[in-house]
Amino acid sequence: MNAQLQPTGSAYFIAKETEAAENHTLSVLVKNEPGVLARVIGLFSGRGYNIESLTVSETEHEAHLSRITIVTNGTPHVLEQIKAQLERIVPVHRVVDLTVRARQFGHERPLEREVALVKVAGSENYRVEALRLADAFHAKVADATVEHFIFEITGKPSKIDQFIAIMKPLGLIEVCRTGIAAMNRGAQGM
Repeated sequence: MNAQLQPTGSAYFIAKETEAAENHTLSVLVKNEPGVLARVIGLFSGRGYNIESLTVSETEHEAHLSRITIVTNGTPHVLEQIKAQLERIVPVHRVVDLTVRARQFGHERPLEREVALVKVAGSENYRVEALRLADAFHAKVADATVEHFIFEITGKPSKIDQFIAIMKPLGLIEVCRTGIAAMNRGAQGM
């Protein structure tokens, strides 16, 4: 049976077979009140949408507004459904697909950054090499003992992925990533 016609709870099967899924970064401005994040996340999980990255922070203290940045994957049809459903949630003030907006302004992607803490064993064989590579990636030493380093690195998600891959053979112990913070280039606001 064709995937389009299979009855499932996920919206991924509604899309035309010719549409390719791609990652999009959504910025959602919400009233900062208890339960808003749970409602937004519930929308995704209840409809079978996946969240690749999620960050939340209050951005306007006086107005009690928070900004939720979500990276999700889907076809253009599915992404439009997500945006429309998010806009229907009562405490949501605005939803902007930063990926679409960036393309409208002639950019491939919005400006995206992530912070990661990367713990690496500081064994004497690889200690100097770990420090040399961290310097090449502009990672700061956030903590160090004779047994380990904790590096703090900021950059595009691809840069952080590359740094983690390079640290694996040197004794990678643990990684903690913040998720993507994103904004479009130019003088326009959200």
